[in-house]
Amino acid sequence: MKENQLIEVHRALEIILQQTANFGSEEVSLEESLGRVLRQDIRADRDMPPFDRVSMDGIAISSQKFQEGRKEFKIEGVQAAGSPRLSLESEDCCIEAMTGAVLPSYTDAVIPYELVKIEGGVARILSHEVRLMQNVHGQGLDRKKNDLLIESGRIISPAEIGIMATVGAHRIKVGRLPRVAVVSTGDELVPVEGHPLPYQIRMSNVYSLKGLLNPYGIRPDLHHLADDPDELKQKVGVLIDQYDVIIFSGAVSKGKFDYLPGILDDLEVSKLFHRVQQRPGKPFWFGTREQVTVFAFPGNPVSTYVSCMKYFLPWLRQGLGLVPVEEKHAVLDEDFEFKPALTYFLQVRLVNRKGTLYAIPEAGNGSGDLANLTLNDAFLELPADRAHFKKGEVFPYLRFRFII
Repeated sequence: MKENQLIEVHRALEIILQQTANFGSEEVSLEESLGRVLRQDIRADRDMPPFDRVSMDGIAISSQKFQEGRKEFKIEGVQAAGSPRLSLESEDCCIEAMTGAVLPSYTDAVIPYELVKIEGGVARILSHEVRLMQNVHGQGLDRKKNDLLIESGRIISPAEIGIMATVGAHRIKVGRLPRVAVVSTGDELVPVEGHPLPYQIRMSNVYSLKGLLNPYGIRPDLHHLADDPDELKQKVGVLIDQYDVIIFSGAVSKGKFDYLPGILDDLEVSKLFHRVQQRPGKPFWFGTREQVTVFAFPGNPVSTYVSCMKYFLPWLRQGLGLVPVEEKHAVLDEDFEFKPALTYFLQVRLVNRKGTLYAIPEAGNGSGDLANLTLNDAFLELPADRAHFKKGEVFPYLRFRFII
């Protein structure tokens, strides 16, 4: 590929996904496992339930006695949840049994209090029918000891957490999350809590990137580097030795202070491409060195944002063992024109009309217009081989706003 030749969007994504890293596995506490990818099989450590469990408050009886015509049963005692199993001394009697308790010995049915009248220590059954194992959750009915409950590779949801807690899995083997550095560059940036001079702005891209990574459980370290080539080279070299992934924002275009591509080359990071046939985000640089993967996005905030969604998140999901996000489409709600031969990520509002999703363009004022993102829900991906896009046409979108 020639130095200044643009790589197509689909080819850029293809190259990135060919560089998927395996981050290995690690052990975390049960409480920390939500959303992670399970890297072990979870099996039942005993029958589920582990005993014949009472499923409604009431009286436990021998159903045979009821079938023989007995309707009144003297109460011998109370079987509480969490207490040792009681035994029925006489099948002409009953034991009050609470929900969650073990079924008393020599009983095989529970009649709920709603169908019982108790007077003077005697329970009279008002129902005309009693079935064997009525209101009893039988031992091993759900799963048997050593049954496979959760297969390795599953994303851990609250349901899986409940099962793991049930079997005593308090330490869980999961896919290790990569160590990620998010790096902003530029002397024009000051900290969020700082007071910018008239020619400066507060840094925002690193926080947007951090927010995009948060749903995956990744808490990246944030760094800022000044526009000094010697300092950049020294500090980037340190970052390469410390992290699995480095995401840069800025210093990758053609400006006099865009030192990063040259520095990465000096540090022997292999460039796989630089400059993509898209807007925003054309100067995007991508490369690797051994086990380190480098995403260097343009510094304009919308460029950074859409590039992270389009390229980094699919790469991350693949490395974590997550299935790709299904491509979704929306109907363009009005005519739109974009003449450059570039894939255009058009900012749109999404509206559902009778089950059909429509995309209303809110293009904004370019890749530096971060405020415009707050008016929109997604990027509609318009192909590079056209300039005119008609109302009613369908295109894929990347959604960044979700209804909670």
